[in-house]
Amino acid sequence: MSEQFIEKTLSDGVLTIMLNRPDVLNSFNYAMAEEVQSAFREAETNADIRCVLLTGNGRAFCAGQDLQEVTEIAKDPNRKLSEVVHRTYNPIIKAIRNLEKPVICAVNGTAAGAGANIALACDMVIASEDAKFIQSFSNIGLIPDSGGTYFLPRLIGLARATELTFTGRPVKGPEAVAIGMIYKSVSADELMNEAMLLCEKFAQMPTRGYGLTKKGFNAGFSNDLETQLNLEADLQAEAGSTEDYHEGVAAFLEKRAPQFKGK
Repeated sequence: MSEQFIEKTLSDGVLTIMLNRPDVLNSFNYAMAEEVQSAFREAETNADIRCVLLTGNGRAFCAGQDLQEVTEIAKDPNRKLSEVVHRTYNPIIKAIRNLEKPVICAVNGTAAGAGANIALACDMVIASEDAKFIQSFSNIGLIPDSGGTYFLPRLIGLARATELTFTGRPVKGPEAVAIGMIYKSVSADELMNEAMLLCEKFAQMPTRGYGLTKKGFNAGFSNDLETQLNLEADLQAEAGSTEDYHEGVAAFLEKRAPQFKGK
């Protein structure tokens, strides 16, 4: 699949997916969504990919939905707005969470609406100090989608999530760190270097262990304690059968740096 609306590069085990509609602040249309979904399918099946970096081109990470497409849907009484959610955003959120490899998001500018919540679905988020996270849905009478009602209260608590979604107030990078929304905020000049260094490090680590950790985190959102403890035991048994586990133990005993293969 040739890419028109994203740029995709693979280097040192890191697949970089760059949203590339800068003239419309990287807002999503169906075509860009399909390209992003295809890139994540590649990340799932390509063993050479051991970490994914998601970012945007230009002055925004992603402004959410391309409203021109929504306007066309609104003209047809037989179509509903849920079509966009099901076709565009839900598959991307599921792909991020179900990919058993680290997904790091570098938020280079405004992340609004679905753009904000796609970022928050990633395993770790690094943002520039000038980046803004905006739950802009209430400004046009909508509700947070793309996992917004799921992830945001879990990250920052119900009270703060309610305030941000009801008011649509922008949150800059440093505040997002302070309230636990994201991992780190750095200057715009440092952003991509910081993010890539992190991804390159993760690409050399035990990928299967990371993937099983994500499975545990995902299940922990809904499991009770006993169920989760049993799942942890099962996942630990699976991790203990990997080549990386045996390499890690051998390296520890031999007092050398491990050479993980992601297997």
